[in-house]
Amino acid sequence: MMKIALIYYDFSSFVRHDEEILARRFEVMRVNYRRLADILKILASVWKCDYSFSWFASGHSAAAVLFSKLLGKKSIVIAGGYDVACVPEINYGQFTRTWDKRLMTLFSLRFADLVLSVSESTNREALRWAQPKKITVIYNGVDIDSFSPGGKKEDLVITVGGVSHSNLQRKGLETFVKSARLVPEARFVVIGKEQDDSINILRSIASPNVRFAGFVSDQELLQWYQRAKVYVQASAHEGFGISLAEAMLCQCVPVVTNRGALPEVVGDTGFYVPFGDEEATAQGIKTALQSDKGTLARKRIEDNFGLTKRETALLKMVDSLH
Repeated sequence: MMKIALIYYDFSSFVRHDEEILARRFEVMRVNYRRLADILKILASVWKCDYSFSWFASGHSAAAVLFSKLLGKKSIVIAGGYDVACVPEINYGQFTRTWDKRLMTLFSLRFADLVLSVSESTNREALRWAQPKKITVIYNGVDIDSFSPGGKKEDLVITVGGVSHSNLQRKGLETFVKSARLVPEARFVVIGKEQDDSINILRSIASPNVRFAGFVSDQELLQWYQRAKVYVQASAHEGFGISLAEAMLCQCVPVVTNRGALPEVVGDTGFYVPFGDEEATAQGIKTALQSDKGTLARKRIEDNFGLTKRETALLKMVDSLH
C-alpha cells in the first residue's frame, strides 16, 4: 500500500476530513508541525512515505516539499486561504508577513508537484504569487449527513468564529454586533471561543439583543444552526467558509460580503452586503429574515460541496502523480 505523510499545523475539520479520505486508499502518517524541531519529524515521514501532503503553504510545507525533492518523492500542497492571502487593510495573510515567511510559501507553491486550491478565489491568489508545476481547484467538502435542518426556525441571527482581535474585522464580528442594534426584533448570537480580551470590545458595543455563546460542542453548534433563520459571514476574507456551508445545510439564509470565496459558496441563495457596513448588513439581515431561501441554500451545498465530491476529485489528482 502506498504511504502518504499528512503534514499540518492545526488538526482542523478539513484536515481531518482529508485524512479520512486518504486513509481509505493509502496508509497515512500524521505529522503535526508546531515547533522548529518538528522538521526532523517531517524528514522522517517523507523518508518513509511515497507522498507528502501538506495543508497550507507555509514553513512546514516548504520543508516537506524540499525533503520530497531531495528524496525523490512526490509532494502535494493545499492552498487553503490565509497562506496565499494579502489583505493589508486588516494585516491579514501570509503575504503581509516578513520576507522569510513569504519565501517559504513561494517555495512551496513553485516546487510542489501538485497544488490544490480550496476555491477559485484562493487559486487566483496563489497564481498571483507563483506559477506552480500543476495547480487545480478542489473545493473543501462538508459532511452533508451531519448537518441538516431540524425543528422550527426562530428570528435568530448567528455568526461563528473565534473571538480575537484579528477576527473583529477579518470575520466581521464587530460589524455583526453593531448591526444588531438596527434589528431589535431579532436575537443575535456570536458563537466561538474567546481567545483574548477582544470580547470586552464586543460587549462594550453590544445592544441588549446580542448574546455571546463562547465555545460550544459540535452538538450544540448543530442546534444553533437548526434554530437560526439567518447566518452572517461579514468577513474581509475567506478562503472557503466551512461554518457558512454547515449553516446553509441547516437551511440558514446566508448574509455575506462579496469577499474571497464567499460568493462561490453562496451563489444566488443568499444576500450580499459591503464589508464593514453595519447599516447595509442590518438591512441584508432584515431581508433574509423574511426570505424563504433556506431550502435553496441547503441544496446548493448538497450539489456542490459534499465530502463525496471532494473525495472523488482528491483521489483522482493524487493518482495522477503516479
